[in-house]
Amino acid sequence: MKVNIYYGGRGLLDDPTLYVLNKMEEVLNELRVTVERINIFEHKNEITTLPQTIKDADGIILATTVEWLGIGGYMQQFLDSCWLYGDKEKIKTIYMQPIVMSTTYGEREGKMTLTNAWELLGGLPCAGMCGYVEDLASFEMNKDYNLIIEKKAENLYRTISQKMKSLPTSNQAVKQSVLRTPQMELTPQESEQLSKYVSDDSYVKKQREDIQELASMFKDMLGKVNQEEDTLYVEQFESHFVPQEDFQARYLFLIENLKKPLFIGVRGSDLNIRYEQEDHIDIYAKLTQEVMESILEGRMTFQRAFMTGEMTAKGNFKTLRMLDTIFSFV
Repeated sequence: MKVNIYYGGRGLLDDPTLYVLNKMEEVLNELRVTVERINIFEHKNEITTLPQTIKDADGIILATTVEWLGIGGYMQQFLDSCWLYGDKEKIKTIYMQPIVMSTTYGEREGKMTLTNAWELLGGLPCAGMCGYVEDLASFEMNKDYNLIIEKKAENLYRTISQKMKSLPTSNQAVKQSVLRTPQMELTPQESEQLSKYVSDDSYVKKQREDIQELASMFKDMLGKVNQEEDTLYVEQFESHFVPQEDFQARYLFLIENLKKPLFIGVRGSDLNIRYEQEDHIDIYAKLTQEVMESILEGRMTFQRAFMTGEMTAKGNFKTLRMLDTIFSFV
């Protein structure tokens, strides 16, 4: 079982929602549930792509903090993206638990907003939790409050594992008879691709530059035709390697027209590069030779290639973003 947590707050140290989420993660981990937390504020430039991360989850937690009015902009943008670009067929099978803590008035309204939104998306809401916290220290020390949090986590696990049903709601009826998405009918794959383009603000402005870059890439590729495949790109990666203390990861690049995948293993200051199939990989990436050449020559980053769809990848999002840190081609 996997549960994704989408946190829509600002990440402040005294945010009571973070304390609640930490307690819930402890309980879910004890129940052998795989938990992945996604802090929306860390992905504010890629919010439109976040609905695609729901696909591999059995249930999700939507958590936010009411600081002055409502659920906040990050969570609202995420829900908007789910409506515009999310896979509605997959959402229909996913349970959602709303968690809303407040340092002012409005936690109940915030919880209701998340529940209503998920029902309109077609998802399956389950019993959530909301509360007002005036002093975080006293809240953390209260054993009764901690017990309530633990029970809510257990209820989420029980609801997902038993696939509990709920009575129909008027929100579902309204969605079927009134609400219509004001856009073209797209497949889930087309919606995912569109969300990636929307997340890149500079995409349209870069069209003419990209055409010039493609022409340049093809010219550059002509000079490398005779290079041995087992050494292709290895020297560029080694010469631009920037070691990161305590960081380790295993990447596997499937490059079009090359017989073997390119394996890159990083462990601190140690770098291992070779063309070989490897197991226990953290990130699988697929791209063309043209895109790889553009990245190695500093005209594109791994992040931008992924966001524009020119490189597809599977694995931990943070580990993928580290590629542009441990290899500086710009």
